[in-house]
Amino acid sequence: MEPEIHPHATSVAAGGPSHEDDPALESHAPQSESWLLPDGDNIFVGRMGLRAGWSVLIFAILFNVFKIAAGTALFELHLIDQTSEFTASSMLLGELVPFLAMLGAIALVCTIEQRRILDLNLEGPKRTVNFFSGLAAGFAALSTLVASLALGGWLRFGPVALSGKESFRLGALWACAFLLVGLVEEGLFRCYLLSTLARGLNFWWALGAIATVCMLSMIAGGNGAWGVYLIAILGLAPCLWLHSRVIEDSGFWYAAWVTSTTFGYWHITNRSESWIGILAAAAIGFVFCVSIRVTGSVWWAIGCHAAWDWAETFFYGTADSGLPAAGHYLTTSPQGAAFWSGGDVGPEGSILVLGVILALLLALLTIYGRKRTGAHGSAVATGLSC
Repeated sequence: MEPEIHPHATSVAAGGPSHEDDPALESHAPQSESWLLPDGDNIFVGRMGLRAGWSVLIFAILFNVFKIAAGTALFELHLIDQTSEFTASSMLLGELVPFLAMLGAIALVCTIEQRRILDLNLEGPKRTVNFFSGLAAGFAALSTLVASLALGGWLRFGPVALSGKESFRLGALWACAFLLVGLVEEGLFRCYLLSTLARGLNFWWALGAIATVCMLSMIAGGNGAWGVYLIAILGLAPCLWLHSRVIEDSGFWYAAWVTSTTFGYWHITNRSESWIGILAAAAIGFVFCVSIRVTGSVWWAIGCHAAWDWAETFFYGTADSGLPAAGHYLTTSPQGAAFWSGGDVGPEGSILVLGVILALLLALLTIYGRKRTGAHGSAVATGLSC
């Protein structure tokens, strides 16, 4: 099956010329060499440029090298330390490391592939409007979850912890920190990884990637691993159906399956994480993939991601993926069984979070789905369950 070219990133296909379009490249390609495939492409370069697997490998190496370099530099400058306290300033400075590493790795890989950075799901209509819509959606969704927990008796509100100028100062600092978190995680998973895999992934490669992530989760151990297994299983049947029907846009949904499962695995080392929290992270990762499909860019996802974390950590003062923060506006504490309250994990560890994520997906489709026409929206309904 030929993998999909992402519909709103047309220059991805132009990232590397085909042999048919570039006579000079064709003339230098020794057709008798074993590393050439039957269609004339080699194991490194295909009709859409550098093959996705090599691109991801190069990116991963560069990202980790730059991350070590940036972390070392900020540590030597005494801007970050090894403290375990979860504060707005430590989060902001700590997230600078992966942010700088991501920018450096993306810039180099895009140069190698002759792609624009904007082609990584960053270009689309109404980006500013979508970003602020995402902010509103993220705050509303988390507020709905907190309200449900409070009404059920699984969350108790305490006194206001901050007031006056301090609440505004810390609120703004947390907002900057979580905006950086949204940029990093959406940049890694929904910008680079999703757009790259969507142009070079078929069902069998996707299945192999999922099996690898599940194996890594098994090695990591812990209750959170079951969240990875569940999202992997949930995506298997729909993606197998897409494969059997030879759906034109299936490459995007295979990539969404892989990146969402990997996003769940990304959170598996968080303190006190549970299988529900991991499943929720993977599920909302899929919602963010859908948001790219229906809005045309990643900006709604960035806004929603940042606002969800800000509301959870600062405004309501709950734990965020098992991490309680120092310096929050309201004070809350979980009550009762962790299955319902989320326990030490926070609201994301409650089974109720899955209903809120589903409601968020339905709202996203209701508001934006009808606006998408042509190639940008042709596979939304087909691939939703993938």
